[in-house]
Amino acid sequence: GSWYVEQLTDRIEAEAEKIFDQIRERGTRAHPDGQHPIGPMTSGILRGIEDGWFTGEIAESAFQYQRSLEKGDKRVVGVNVHHGSVTGDLEILRVSHEVERDQVSQLAARKAARDDAKVSAALDAMLAAARDGSNMIAPMLDAVRAEATLGEICEALREEWGTYTEPPGF
Repeated sequence: GSWYVEQLTDRIEAEAEKIFDQIRERGTRAHPDGQHPIGPMTSGILRGIEDGWFTGEIAESAFQYQRSLEKGDKRVVGVNVHHGSVTGDLEILRVSHEVERDQVSQLAARKAARDDAKVSAALDAMLAAARDGSNMIAPMLDAVRAEATLGEICEALREEWGTYTEPPGF
């Protein structure tokens, strides 16, 4: 049986190498002069994102998967075979409005009790690291220790860098 596992591994490796070659080729097309300031692989990844190539590949893969499910070529228990083995409806976690109100209240109390100047200074230090390309982990942890919320950290970075939206590619 080990020869079979080895054969599968080799096939997966060959398929991955084909994809890597496509990405490198995109990087080479992005820089036909051969000058890759960040390397052909990274250039290819960025070009693939900008062109929507990755989105298209994912969409095509999802389409093929769904088609194979519907045709019965791919069998998934509880989805297209052995429906009777799934017992009863699944219970969905529902969070009550009171829990939401309590969380909002607790957050407001924490924000009122923290040192806003310390939070602001920590967020400024984090943004300085973002601007000069430094490692942001330590300043981000300092912001968390100063009790900056995840939302505040994300909003500060969003204001600095903006929001990326991948263009549709299919």
